Amino acid sequence: MNCPYCTNLNTRVVDSRPGKIEFEVRRRRECQACSRRFTTYERVEQSPLMIVKKDSRREAFDRGKVLRGIQKACEKRAISVNMIEEMVEAIEQELRESNEREISSKVVGEKIVGALKKVDDVAYVRFASVYREFKDVADFIQELKGLLPKECPPIEFDQLVDKVVDKADDRS
Repeated sequence: MNCPYCTNLNTRVVDSRPGKIEFEVRRRRECQACSRRFTTYERVEQSPLMIVKKDSRREAFDRGKVLRGIQKACEKRAISVNMIEEMVEAIEQELRESNEREISSKVVGEKIVGALKKVDDVAYVRFASVYREFKDVADFIQELKGLLPKECPPIEFDQLVDKVVDKADDRS
């Protein structure tokens, strides 16, 4: 390993620890020439996971894209950054453990929807509305019906929906 300060090749490992993410090792090194210390991270190189888009294009799996989508859905919600990171990590791990080299974008989207549904209903509906391309209020209502507690009779919900739709019509 080259020293970043003097470019000497002779360095020694002072300390090794597991990194923040799985399959990562954090190493503290010391240069034998200038005695300065620096940190390196080592990761296992994994074969690229390819995502097959709706139009049959293929692109490499982008963890950052999943993270940004979940962050957007969770915006202004009481969901910690750690919780979001755990969701992304779990989704990526599930995809890699499937041992498929090519995965449909639909599978990725459904995994995100499932993870959000377990964590926060509002974030779930936000993501689902974009991912499933809701066309109008009826699509939202249909999705919300599935989130209702079992004790809530559907008739009460339908009456509430009728009132909301009537008020919306009055504003038009």
